[in-house]
Amino acid sequence: MKKALMLALAIGLIMTGIAVAADDTIKIGLMGPMTGSWASEGQEMKQVVDLLADELNKSGGLLGKQIKIISEDDGGDPRTAALAAQKLSSQGVIAVVGTYGSSVTEATQNIYNESGIVQIANGSTAIRLSEKGLKYFFRTCPRDDEQGRVAGQTIQKLGFKNVAILHDNTTYAKGLAEEAKGLLEKAKANIVFYDALTPGERDYNAILTKLKGAKPDGVFFTGYYPEAGLLLRQKKEMGWNVPFIGGDAINNPDLVKIGGKDAVAGFYFISSPLPKDLPEAAEFLKKFKEKYGHAPNSIYSVLSGDGFRVIAEAIKNEKSADGKKIAEYLHTKLKDFPGLTGKISFNDKGDRVGEVYRVYKVDADGNFILQP
Repeated sequence: MKKALMLALAIGLIMTGIAVAADDTIKIGLMGPMTGSWASEGQEMKQVVDLLADELNKSGGLLGKQIKIISEDDGGDPRTAALAAQKLSSQGVIAVVGTYGSSVTEATQNIYNESGIVQIANGSTAIRLSEKGLKYFFRTCPRDDEQGRVAGQTIQKLGFKNVAILHDNTTYAKGLAEEAKGLLEKAKANIVFYDALTPGERDYNAILTKLKGAKPDGVFFTGYYPEAGLLLRQKKEMGWNVPFIGGDAINNPDLVKIGGKDAVAGFYFISSPLPKDLPEAAEFLKKFKEKYGHAPNSIYSVLSGDGFRVIAEAIKNEKSADGKKIAEYLHTKLKDFPGLTGKISFNDKGDRVGEVYRVYKVDADGNFILQP
């Protein structure tokens, strides 16, 4: 009996020690497409956030505690994302960074909001995400209406009079296509083609033939980089030299791998500025290269890093890891925070304020060059 009592006490002490150890960390979630067609985005998101968390922990962490990153794979799929969000919500995270696709983020918003967990999306630009009155939702990327405005200006600057618009029916791509179409029509541009392709296919010759038959001066494709690379390669193979312009979901070096340098050269796209073009990101780039051997490939991984950094800033200044206080700080007190992608402030909807988008052009060597 005495031995049993001593054993019970020992187990109790061990369990108490485990609880104390757990309380010695601040848990921040990371949700991204670690697998699937956008896996390169999610994997690099994890690299960036892990690096920033490690650096912060080396300097003492936050509130005297170490930061623990808990990562979940959403697979770039709304149903998988909902399960990932439920799993993160049950693990004691106080905030979540991610995710990439708008429809994927939308499947998780209510889960986090009802749990009082701050969510900071890094690549989800659909307008409706921030029109729901969710006080725990933020994003470090801008919205499609801002992107549509810059895209429309760029198309006009390039002199396209007859414009074709191609999307892929995803929340992001269709929303951006509709924004651009409306703005271009107001500017008296002639929309000669407006339709969608099916993402994930390997042969786009049929849709390219239809596009060519519409005789556009330029094509605005609002989908993602895997399909953009194939479109550009197959367009070149059929001998059609019309210029293409894309949205920010095409900003990924895999575009060049998929399409080939010759086919991708001259392609324009709209994007948040790349870290290489921002002096404030120089120290981060140096540390990333030291750890991983190369610069970040994606702007969205860096935008996820900014999500982590503003969460840390809120915790530090509020001296609290309470979700409600973090959200209030981000809404009302964070002003012109020096992010890796430029200054960051949020409005009452959780949207990033200020002009962020820039225009890039792919050169003959496959480099993404910021345009004046």
